[in-house]
Amino acid sequence: MPQLHFAGCHGTLDFTKTLLTTGAFGLALATATPVQSQMVNTVEVRGAQFIPEQDIKATCGAEEGVEYIDLELRAIEDCLMSTGVFETVALSREGDTLVIDVQELDTRPGRIDATLAYASQDGVVGSLSYERYNLFDRTYGAVNLEYGEEVQRYSLNLYRTEAFETDFDLGFELAGGRDDYDDRSYTHESLRIETYLGWALSPSTKLEAGIGYRDHRLYDVEPTASALLLQEQTDGISAPYVRLGLRHERTAEAQDGQEDWDRFGYRIRLDQYFWNIGTDDPISDTRLETRMQFPLASNLRLLFGFDAGNINGTSGNATRAIDRFYPGADTFRGFAPRGIGPRDGNDALGGNTYAKVSIELQRDFGEIYRTPFRAGIFVDSGASWDLDDTLGGTIDDSLHRRSSVGLSVVFDVGNTPVSLYVATPIEDQPGDEHQVFGLSLSTRF
Repeated sequence: MPQLHFAGCHGTLDFTKTLLTTGAFGLALATATPVQSQMVNTVEVRGAQFIPEQDIKATCGAEEGVEYIDLELRAIEDCLMSTGVFETVALSREGDTLVIDVQELDTRPGRIDATLAYASQDGVVGSLSYERYNLFDRTYGAVNLEYGEEVQRYSLNLYRTEAFETDFDLGFELAGGRDDYDDRSYTHESLRIETYLGWALSPSTKLEAGIGYRDHRLYDVEPTASALLLQEQTDGISAPYVRLGLRHERTAEAQDGQEDWDRFGYRIRLDQYFWNIGTDDPISDTRLETRMQFPLASNLRLLFGFDAGNINGTSGNATRAIDRFYPGADTFRGFAPRGIGPRDGNDALGGNTYAKVSIELQRDFGEIYRTPFRAGIFVDSGASWDLDDTLGGTIDDSLHRRSSVGLSVVFDVGNTPVSLYVATPIEDQPGDEHQVFGLSLSTRF
């Protein structure tokens, strides 16, 4: 019989594949009247919410490119029902497509977590989170609170599939927080509420469109700060906004909780925001993120990443420091948070445009002292540039490329994942802030 284990938060099932060649089944095949089989070119799973579709296909031998007779399909149905996680299972043919229609038991998986994490960007941060699938009918819900010396954040998320009995999913997000970093001359607060629709064009491609309201402010600017920051401070900008998003991915699904390094995969995310609609400060904000994996061997892969963004005022208005981009730390290894880009004295001002390329050769060393361990060598290269106001040319906002090289290591200490790197800049500019060592870890209670 298949054995399955619920992995708490994500409802992932780890199936042990069942052999269908039992004595009774073999006898039935031997005595049955010959039945013409039919080739299956595609296997489609319908109705799955928590269980990965690939697991449902693989558990009882529903494979593409195989000829099945009806007796074999009934045996696959019985096999899936025996897992104990489905209320109903039905297999049918639609042309050369085998359809597996399932209804999962209402297990409503969920979890409550308390986490203590450290990351180079934010320092030590404690968090408390709660999430549940089927909080309401077909609705996922999550609440997250984070608190650190320099940052405080909170968020609430609801996501309903097949809203209004259509192909559209409906989401709601409330997010806000405050950050007051020691290396910065001001405080930033924000509150954002958004509702959005998601439309899956295919299993790998999804469109999103949202409308929301944001209030954010730049205040408590130090008297000795850059004149640009002093003129950009604001008690608050409250206005609606619109977001358009595209998600496309072709990734190798994890097997037994482990990444599949043997297959090519990629992920693309594109977001377009139109902030501050109806005010004197309308802003267009475009962000692109791509990741690619090129397998070189069963334990060796090449990782490629490209990130870029551009922000500008659409009515001739200038952007503010709280709008602009600040690569550094984990987003640009070898440089400190807010370590590159236009500066005025000691103040990082951010850039209206940024771009960064990352290439990493990574190897999986398996377990060392019973600890999963992988390491890599990488090169990061990019820049952040362009301001609307250079204070009469006294601020250099031109494009200056920065680059760094380094070593990365990922392993576990007990049940705590640890990611660290050592990097050194090979191209930099006067005034850049370096950070040779980076560390990220998170432990759950």
